[in-house]
Amino acid sequence: MSLSASLLPSFDQVIAGTRRLLESIPDDRLDWKPHAKSYTIGELGSHLANLPTWGVPMIEQDALDIAPDGGGAPTQPTFGSVAEMVAGLDEHATAARTAIEAASDETLMGSWTLLLTGEEKFTAPRIGVLRSFIVEHMIHHRGQLTVYLRLLDVPVKPTFGPTADFPDF
Repeated sequence: MSLSASLLPSFDQVIAGTRRLLESIPDDRLDWKPHAKSYTIGELGSHLANLPTWGVPMIEQDALDIAPDGGGAPTQPTFGSVAEMVAGLDEHATAARTAIEAASDETLMGSWTLLLTGEEKFTAPRIGVLRSFIVEHMIHHRGQLTVYLRLLDVPVKPTFGPTADFPDF
């Protein structure tokens, strides 16, 4: 089995669960946040929808400088509605999935470097960075989103299995 074939089932499962959670966000509460230091639910949902955008440059480039001109880390768009978040996730996940599926084992085991204003932050095999920056990063923020939804009394849809609201999943 190729490395891409071993990664894609996890990627697909995380994307599907993320999509279900994004669809649960109340459109009329996008500005709500549980604490002054927290993302709004709209910002958190937008961040989740944007995370797969890392996939293509991780496959196609050996390095990525996230602030090449010294202007600080780039910002990603905040979507104005749940429908836009879901559409963004679908678009970004499709592009990432296509790149991962087409990548050879040699490419996935090759080194990828994250730079910040030209300074190397780390270098690691692409396969590990894809798991960490996309799959595991999404799982982390989905956990946050489920807490937000619970605090808003929104039923929490399944991500990996049944929830208190959907015990028969």
